[in-house]
Amino acid sequence: MPVLVGMCAVVYFGYHAIQGENGVMAFLSLERRVVQAEVELAAAKAEEERLARRVELLRPRSLDRDMLDEQARLLLNLAHPDDIVVMRDDPRQSSR
Repeated sequence: MPVLVGMCAVVYFGYHAIQGENGVMAFLSLERRVVQAEVELAAAKAEEERLARRVELLRPRSLDRDMLDEQARLLLNLAHPDDIVVMRDDPRQSSR
């Protein structure tokens, strides 16, 4: 009988050492979450650097006013009354 109780205790503690709240599987799961968080952090830092470079281009000391004017006209689809506008066929529409 004491051997059976001892075996049950070993099985019980062994199971919880592997599957329990602080067991081996929880540790491996935690490691996976840490790796995933590091990947997300690297992606967030890359996005932050990309946005910082774009913001830096908008600073007055590095802003090219001609380029800004060109991009604004392009995005807004506007032209100055003195501009010469050349209309071209859109190759994406002609393939339909």
